[in-house]
Amino acid sequence: LGFPGNKFTGKIAPALMELVDSGTVRVIDLLFVSKDADGVTTTIDISDLDPETGPAFMEVSVAEAGALGPEDAEEVADDLPPNSSALLIAFENSWAAKFVAACREADAVVIDQIRIPADVAEAALSGS
Repeated sequence: LGFPGNKFTGKIAPALMELVDSGTVRVIDLLFVSKDADGVTTTIDISDLDPETGPAFMEVSVAEAGALGPEDAEEVADDLPPNSSALLIAFENSWAAKFVAACREADAVVIDQIRIPADVAEAALSGS
C-alpha cells in the first residue's frame, strides 16, 4: 500500500485487525518503507512511527516477524516515488484453508491464477 507524502494515519490497522480477528487472514509480517525527498529509502519499525500511527499497528499480531526484510524493501523502493511510503503486508488467506485441503485431497493442481483489481471487480459487479 502506498502513502504519498509519507502520511501513515493508522486508519488501516483496525480494518486489518478485524480481518485477523474474523479468521479471514493471518498476517505473516508487516514492513514499513519510506523514501525521502532526496530518494533515500529506509525501513521503519512500528515503534518508530508517529505516536498516533504506531500504536494502532502494534495491535496487529504477526505470525513471523522479520519474514519481510531488506530485499523486499529494496524491491518496493525501486517503484516508490520520492517523499512517499509503503506498507508491505504479507498475509495468508485463512478463509481458503478448507478449500485448499479439499483440492489437495482431490489431487487438483492450480493451473493459473490472476488478481483482478478492485476497481475492475467493482465495475463488473455494479454492471458498469
